[in-house]
Order: sequence, then structure tokens, then C-alpha cells
Amino acid sequence: MVIVETSAWVEYFRGGVPDVVEKVDRCLEQDLVGIGDLVYCEVMQGIRSSRERGEVSSLLLSLPRFDMVGFSIAEKSASNYRLLRSKGVTVRKTIDVLIGTFCAEHGLQLVHHDSDFDLMAKHIGLDIL
Repeated sequence: MVIVETSAWVEYFRGGVPDVVEKVDRCLEQDLVGIGDLVYCEVMQGIRSSRERGEVSSLLLSLPRFDMVGFSIAEKSASNYRLLRSKGVTVRKTIDVLIGTFCAEHGLQLVHHDSDFDLMAKHIGLDIL
């Protein structure tokens, strides 16, 4: 199973970076993609058009769904954040540490277009596709 992170969905829907779009396409075609609640929230809050919101929501909610945050992931994410800081890695958004930690803890691969995930991957066991 693969989680497509918000940055990759943005590239996919906008027809942006070809490598990212191709990864998302390939994973969707193989029915490998799941959607996390945090990713869903981030994607949906960025869509202005009600028509587009409906289309995107229908696609995303047709995927297997994951509740990404609970107390155990929150605790592990806080620990990962401290670990990353001790290694000189500063992740810009807490939500990225939550998403990365969730994927690492559940053995899910991540497709993204955000350098913060590359920086944290080796330190927290995150598998980047």
C-alpha cells in the first residue's frame, strides 16, 4: 500500500512534475493507493472550486482510508521530531512528521514532492517510492 502525500496530489492534479505524476498514475492503476485523513484535509482545504472539490473528494474517498493520528502516532511523532532535531534535521510542518511517522510505523510507502520527507526518511525508517 502507498500513501500519496499532499504535495504529490497537487502535482498530479495540476499535471506538474512528470516523475511525480507518473508515480501517482502507476500506483492508482495498480490499486495501491490509500488516503490518510491528514492528507485528505490538506488536499481539500486547497481547492477553491466547488465542482473541483466534488470531483477530487469522490476520487480520494474511493480509496482505502486511514485514520493517521491517534495518541500512539502523536507520541511517536513527537519522539521522531526530537530525533530529527538531534540529527540537525528541521521539518517545517508538524503534519509532515505525523504523516511520515504513520507511514513508517505501518510499513506504507510514501509518494511525495516535498524535501522534508527525504530528509526524515533514513532517520525514521520511512520508505519513499
